[in-house]
Amino acid sequence: MNAQAATKLANEQTQTGPSSFFACRDIHAYYGESYIVQGISFAVAKGEILALLGRNGAGKTSTLRTIARAGSPELHQGEIWLDGQALHTMPSFKAARAGVSLVPEDRRIIAGLTVEENLQLAQIADPVGWPLEKIYAHFPRLAERRKQEGVTLSGGEQQMLAIARALSRDIKLLLLDEPYEGLAPVIVEEIERILQGVKQLNITTIIVEQNAVAALKLADRALILDMGEIVFEGEAQHVLDNEDLRHEYLAI
Repeated sequence: MNAQAATKLANEQTQTGPSSFFACRDIHAYYGESYIVQGISFAVAKGEILALLGRNGAGKTSTLRTIARAGSPELHQGEIWLDGQALHTMPSFKAARAGVSLVPEDRRIIAGLTVEENLQLAQIADPVGWPLEKIYAHFPRLAERRKQEGVTLSGGEQQMLAIARALSRDIKLLLLDEPYEGLAPVIVEEIERILQGVKQLNITTIIVEQNAVAALKLADRALILDMGEIVFEGEAQHVLDNEDLRHEYLAI
């Protein structure tokens, strides 16, 4: 599907209400006077993994932050729907309560707290989320380190903790910003296995990642941004198979 057709489809899906599980319609976002997200529209099915790709500065992280209602960039126009809920009308804390969880690139593990205390802090905010036993069943390495201070974990373990903390709430949409950044290939493979497990739980996921090949192998579909606009939306495998597309927009 080309960008024009994808935008038309997503617009149609939200003209009379949100027919997709998650949908953005014509969203425009700014950092001050800088026009970052330039009228993009797309939809994601329940349980689907979407790889949001593009070169540095294409608007990927800004799109995630706009969806999460992080306050910056500021949404000036457009609609964002999640399971019938209008995220575009909500501040960040209400979007979180509606089921949105953003795992930022810097992970934001809280210093001075153990692995378990980092998880428990998230559960205080959402007591109907996963119990610790369920989290540790999906993240056995964290179970082994539950009493260790979170910031002393390896980079890969900190990423696991950040994802586990997101899942410890009752979420519907998981937003991942550069989850493989700085990780060794063997750790990337372990994170991939965890995210495949998340998909089996029917949690919708949008992943922003510079390691485009790894993201595409995990994802069902891909969306490529360039200068804040969608230039491609379609099957992830199509991007893997299309050398010209990868070279032009992803430099791989």
